Amino acid sequence: MESNKKESSRQKLAVITGADGGMGTEITRAVAQAGYRVIMASCRKQKAEAVRRTLLHDHRDLQIEVRKLDLASLASVAEFANILLEESYPITLLMNCAGTMETGLHITEDGLERTVSVNYVGPYLLTRKLLPLMHAGSRVVNMVSCTYAIGHLDFPDFFTRGRRGGFWRIPIYSNTKLALTLFTIDLAERVRDRGIVVNAADPGIVSTDIITMHMWFDPLTDLLFRPFIRTPRQGADTAIRLLLDEDAGQRTGTFNVSGHAKPLSEKYTRHVQMQELWQRTEKIVEQWL
Repeated sequence: MESNKKESSRQKLAVITGADGGMGTEITRAVAQAGYRVIMASCRKQKAEAVRRTLLHDHRDLQIEVRKLDLASLASVAEFANILLEESYPITLLMNCAGTMETGLHITEDGLERTVSVNYVGPYLLTRKLLPLMHAGSRVVNMVSCTYAIGHLDFPDFFTRGRRGGFWRIPIYSNTKLALTLFTIDLAERVRDRGIVVNAADPGIVSTDIITMHMWFDPLTDLLFRPFIRTPRQGADTAIRLLLDEDAGQRTGTFNVSGHAKPLSEKYTRHVQMQELWQRTEKIVEQWL
């Protein structure tokens, strides 16, 4: 039965951003081993190629390729997506896994705060541009975070500085995860009639470079939180289930933790800024659409 399942998905295409990171590598491994042709999208192409070689060393029959994608550049996102559109190969899975938590204020060529571009606007544009290649049964999974609960959207400062006031990396990161969560809920409704499912995965606190504060208290926080920190494989588990499990294909617009959907309050499912967020983001990316 398992071999038949793999064979049936042999030619299906999966696009995974941040595929060279800890969780991205685990997601790439699981999806490729399920028989999908995987495009590893990464701004660190050399590192991604090294990850690809490692994965192929253990399973030489995996179909994995690496392509350059810089989510801090909307031009790069558009170029990446346009090539796929020209190839016209149907996309079954899109995993928006890439993420960053900047240590200082960095403004991109598009005038966006870099965390906002990588964590939200870049994935938004990529998903919007690739929707024409998706079909009934296609799945979009966005890697969010429990920090969405402390996020706030201060317009227009959210896009240009991450937050109102001075730079503070954790609130800005949280703001981007709130935006990505709202995008998940909103998009799910917009494509429901097409049979495309869109869900969010919360990995928990995972042992990756992104949680390092580069501050004097790092050893202390590591000691306090280490028992609660998950491995990249554990953190990737919910996203993998949303991508591959049959039952996960039956729900859309959900927030998922530890492999299960977690109900969100109307504060989020009917967020007062959801439509404004969509409209403002559309304005930013319209030239690329």
